[in-house]
Amino acid sequence: MATNSNGELLSPDLLAKLERMELVSRKIFRGRMKGERRSRRKGQSVEFADFRNYVPGDDLRFIDWNTYARLDRLFLKMFMEEEDLHFYALIDSSPSMDFGEPTKFRYARQLAAALGFIGLVRGDRVKVLSMGESASNPAPALRGRHQLWRMLEYLQGLEPNEQFTLADAAKSFCVRNSGKGILVLISDLMDKTGYEQALRYLLAQDFDIYLIHLLSVEEFEPEVQGDLQLVDCEDGDVAEVTVTAPLLRRYKQTLSAFIEQARDFCNRRGILYFPARNDVPVDRLISGYLRQRGLVR
Repeated sequence: MATNSNGELLSPDLLAKLERMELVSRKIFRGRMKGERRSRRKGQSVEFADFRNYVPGDDLRFIDWNTYARLDRLFLKMFMEEEDLHFYALIDSSPSMDFGEPTKFRYARQLAAALGFIGLVRGDRVKVLSMGESASNPAPALRGRHQLWRMLEYLQGLEPNEQFTLADAAKSFCVRNSGKGILVLISDLMDKTGYEQALRYLLAQDFDIYLIHLLSVEEFEPEVQGDLQLVDCEDGDVAEVTVTAPLLRRYKQTLSAFIEQARDFCNRRGILYFPARNDVPVDRLISGYLRQRGLVR
């Protein structure tokens, strides 16, 4: 199992592994403060990067006078700029996430905490929050490893009991969080109204979006049989079914089609899609699959 349902979100061993990692964005975002990551933009830090021709109005302090003495031409020294980064981890807190062992919600919180810690260590601006976040109790925006306790305290207080559509929750998130940066959405995508509009709202904000599609082992391999009454945990709809081998085969085919449709929707729109299961340890997911796909390094 990925973690004990009553255990701590981040163990000392996991923290030690995460300490050496860094979040990676596929886009260039202009931060407000100097951070610890090296930008592809040229700026004015202490590490030399290149020369360019001087143009009127440039800062005279950065002219290379030695080159001028040799070539009788003015060149400006350029330096690698360091920048910080916005990092958002958006957790689906709907009742469907309260399923599995450990629950998908428990796993999502641990994964969000792990990725948030990586950002805090590197000096990024980190915000880990629930899709059902209320205006009266907003998630804190954090920076620096000393803020780890605040992030964990917020995560420990979350419950998977929020009633919302993914589209409404994504729209609300976009209204309250305008900063650009990396956005990791952790969700099972189980919404009768669909997930497509929610992702379109996020795309409109120009986030660098990573979708972690989290499902439980029990959803891949349901251990049910006989006559059952199924109750939808989110809207209370009831269905009477008789579980047979042909029905289970159709269920698995439908689940596979659901996953492939989500993958295709994301791939066609530049969203990096990651399927995840709650039986894969979080450290293995991050250091293996997420590192291979470029979210961390």
